[in-house]
Amino acid sequence: MGKELFQLQSSTIIGMVHCLPLPTTAGFSGDYQKIIAQAVQDAVTLEKAGVDAVIVENMGDTPFSAHLNKAQLAALTAAAAAVRNAVGLPVGIDAAFSDCEADFAIAAVTGASFVRVPVFVDTVCFSDGIIYPCAKKCIEYRKQMGLEHVKILADVQVKHAHMLLPQITIEQSAKEAADCGADGIIVTGSQIGEETPLDFIKRVKQAVSLPVFAGSGVKAGNIREQMQIADGAVIGSSLKEGGILTNPISYELVRNVLSGLE
Repeated sequence: MGKELFQLQSSTIIGMVHCLPLPTTAGFSGDYQKIIAQAVQDAVTLEKAGVDAVIVENMGDTPFSAHLNKAQLAALTAAAAAVRNAVGLPVGIDAAFSDCEADFAIAAVTGASFVRVPVFVDTVCFSDGIIYPCAKKCIEYRKQMGLEHVKILADVQVKHAHMLLPQITIEQSAKEAADCGADGIIVTGSQIGEETPLDFIKRVKQAVSLPVFAGSGVKAGNIREQMQIADGAVIGSSLKEGGILTNPISYELVRNVLSGLE
């Protein structure tokens, strides 16, 4: 029986499986099987190294978009299904910036346990335009699909994007996410690999009673301090060979980060 992921003070560690660029995107290599093979390899490495869960994400699809097209959806589903079959850990889905319908469709097919929704209650601007909140659609679609057992891990004021209404505090965003049905909250720095400010984690923890996850920049040197406040962490770039996102996960780097909790 694995750890209950969405629990206060659980020090849950979720490792990111960053898929290589999917078909039709600028970086797609033409090798469909390599996408699946590396996703499985990364997930197996994360499991062996001792994380509690993994999230399969189309992180290689830069420039990023708010939604997946059909080719991306098919490829991400195939990768997630292969990961789900390869590991015994809970698997989460993160499809683009705000594609909650794709999240739950993939979860339904693959048996994923949870989804990550980067833009749940905020209105943000990023490289592909403006993204509007999807909380209502997310909750309703989950019910329509009969997937109310699938948990929602929602980012607030997510990295890589700018708040259209910057006067909204992170506490307000967190409270809104909780009120709209999120099961857990992710707080991040402004960019990938940037340490999540401890003040942000503290403020969100004081605002909501849900588990709060540090979502960027968690590494061996700061994981103990972060987990003294946060209930868990979502870790990706610091586990990659050479720190390069398209490289495989390094078992040694994962063990090094997790050793900070021992």
